[in-house]
Amino acid sequence: MYIGVLTVPLGDEPLDDALDYLSGVGVDGVELAVGGWPGEDHVDRSAVLADEDAQADLLDSVESRDLQISALATHNNPLHPVEETAAEADTELREAIELADALDVNTVTCFSGLPAGGPNDEVPNWITAPWPTEHADAHDYQWEVAVDYWSDLAAFADDHGVDIAIEMHPNMLVYEPTGMLKLREATNERIGANFDPSHLYWQDISITDAIRFLGEEDAIHHFHAKDTKVYESESRIKGVLDTASYADTADRSWLFRSIGYGHDEGHWKDVVSTLRMVGYEGALSIEHEDALTSSKEGLEKAVDVLSRAVFETQPGEAYWAE
Repeated sequence: MYIGVLTVPLGDEPLDDALDYLSGVGVDGVELAVGGWPGEDHVDRSAVLADEDAQADLLDSVESRDLQISALATHNNPLHPVEETAAEADTELREAIELADALDVNTVTCFSGLPAGGPNDEVPNWITAPWPTEHADAHDYQWEVAVDYWSDLAAFADDHGVDIAIEMHPNMLVYEPTGMLKLREATNERIGANFDPSHLYWQDISITDAIRFLGEEDAIHHFHAKDTKVYESESRIKGVLDTASYADTADRSWLFRSIGYGHDEGHWKDVVSTLRMVGYEGALSIEHEDALTSSKEGLEKAVDVLSRAVFETQPGEAYWAE
């Protein structure tokens, strides 16, 4: 396992400057945004895909600083009911897969997307209950749409030797571990999780249990190191389905936090240990979205905690058991 960073918070500076900074604070890998909501401040996906010299330059920029690329990120909604929006998202995903193949990067991170509730709707619809029964019908329709799309994209990813790591995210069809496995089982093993605990904390999902659940099926392709704090003074009154702006920090029932500010260091050591138990040895890619601190301070505090949690060596033989 190694510490990485999704470079989006550093998008206002040139990639080389961002890489210099990350290398200097003890990071070993980067997750590069190439489209969708993360944008493409550091990598112009289409331009780099079309230019082998640009690909070589990008790899040299990363590798010359003793870094590696853990994944390419393009989070969007390829299941959007507006055909033009869905087509743009699909193009971003397929080009990201092709670029990952060209760069010898194993993984593309993304969302599952979310369809509308029926074929004539224009707005994505997040179904959270089976009643009234039209909601159950809508949910069945959404899964039909999703399996059809992701079966084709999973085959495309397999042709390129690239894993698709889907972030379980509310307001997307796949937002918790059982849905993640449902999509994987309906498609192929290229489909797995970009395991981001921050969205699971506020759903009251046990992170270590969820890691074991997905890890037993070898379904964790990437990991986002991102924390969340539930503020019970608010959640006791309005619950956790909170539509207040993330900027209204004092009024929200939960906030994304820097590593160690939602859960203590002992918890993160348990997370790292459980990941190792299920055989995950990839990136712990820090995603900074803490509204209470700056990007660089949040990243540096996360690196500090994770540097004491991550294992840098492989275990030896259990001599004490002989």
